[in-house]
Amino acid sequence: MNTITRLVVYLVISLTFATVQSQNKENDSIQRQTTEYRIKILTQQKEKIRESEKAALKLRIEAINKQLDNDEITAANAEELKKAAAQKAALNIEDRTAIINSKIELIKRNGYDSTSSEDEQISLSVGSNGVYINLGPNKKQKPKYDIRTSNKLLFAIGFNNTIGDGQSLDDSPYKKGGSGFVELGWVWETRLFKDSNFARLNYGFSFQWNKLNIKNNQYFVQDGDETTLQEFPLDLKKAKLRVTNLVLPVHFEFGPSKKRDFKDRLRYTTDNHFKIGLGGFGGVRLGTQQKLLYEDEDGNRVKNKEKRNFNTSNFVYGLSGYIGFGDLSIYAKYDLSPLFKDQAFEQNNISLGLRWDLD
Repeated sequence: MNTITRLVVYLVISLTFATVQSQNKENDSIQRQTTEYRIKILTQQKEKIRESEKAALKLRIEAINKQLDNDEITAANAEELKKAAAQKAALNIEDRTAIINSKIELIKRNGYDSTSSEDEQISLSVGSNGVYINLGPNKKQKPKYDIRTSNKLLFAIGFNNTIGDGQSLDDSPYKKGGSGFVELGWVWETRLFKDSNFARLNYGFSFQWNKLNIKNNQYFVQDGDETTLQEFPLDLKKAKLRVTNLVLPVHFEFGPSKKRDFKDRLRYTTDNHFKIGLGGFGGVRLGTQQKLLYEDEDGNRVKNKEKRNFNTSNFVYGLSGYIGFGDLSIYAKYDLSPLFKDQAFEQNNISLGLRWDLD
C-alpha cells in the first residue's frame, strides 16, 4: 500500500472515530443543557404559581369586602370566608408546587419528564442556525415503523495481481506480496421482500486503488498505443503501477437476520449473522501512475513518478463477491475488462482480501 493510500485510509478511519466521539460529546452536552433548562423553567413556574394564587386570593377578598360593605353578609361571615379563601390558596400552592417538584426530580433522575403532556414539553435543538428553544407544544415525531433501506461505510483491503489467457499467478510479472488493493466507499442496502430480510440488494459507489509491484527489474514503457514491460537500465529498488477507479458496485446479498419488534417500530439486524454477496461493479478509471525508485550512476537516490494512461482501460467492469459474518467478510473481485486495452496479451486484474461494512 503506498503512502497516499495509507494516509487516505488513516484519515478516513480517524475522521470516522473522531466524528462519533464528537457526536457523543455533543449529544451529552445538549442533553445536559436541555435538562438544566427544563429545571430552570419549572422552578420559575413555581414562583408563577404562588403569584397567581395570591392574585386570585386578593380578588376573592375584595369580593368578600364588597359583600360586607353592601350588608350582604355579616362581619363574622366575612372573616370565615376570608379564612377559607386563604386556606384554599395555600393548599393550591402546596399541591401545585408539589407536582412541579416531582417533575424536577424526574428530570434529574431520568433526563426527561414522563408525566408532561405535549403542551408542557420544552425542547432545545442545536443546528447550523444556532440554538433554538421551543417553549410551545412539542409534538414528538414518531419513528418510522419499517425502514427497508439502510446505508453504511465500505472499506476493503487485500492482495492484488493479474491473470491472463493460459496464465496462472505463478506466471505473473508482478510480485504477490507487494501488490495490493484498497477500496473505500458508501453503500446502501435495501430489503427485497416486505416481510423477510433474507435477500437484500447492496449498492453504492466506491474508489478502488489497484497496485501492482513489478518484479524482475522491469518497468512499463508506453509507445503510442502499445504498452510493454522492459528491462530497466539500472538496478530498480521499486517499480509499481497504480490504477485508481471510481466504480458502482451492486451485490445481491443473502443471509439470515434477527427481527426486532418494538411495537411502534420494526427493525432487522444482520449483526453476528452469516451472509453472502454476489454481484459485480462497473465504472471509470480516474488515473494511472507508475512509480520507480532506483540509484543513478552517481549513487544518488532517485524517485520517479510518471502519471499517464499507459493504455490502461478507461472503463472498468467485473465480477465480485463476499462471504462473511456480521460486518467482516472475505472479499474477491475479478475485472472482466482488461488492465491494458488493445494489447497483444490481455491481463485481467484479480483481488482477494477483507471487507468491512460499517454501519
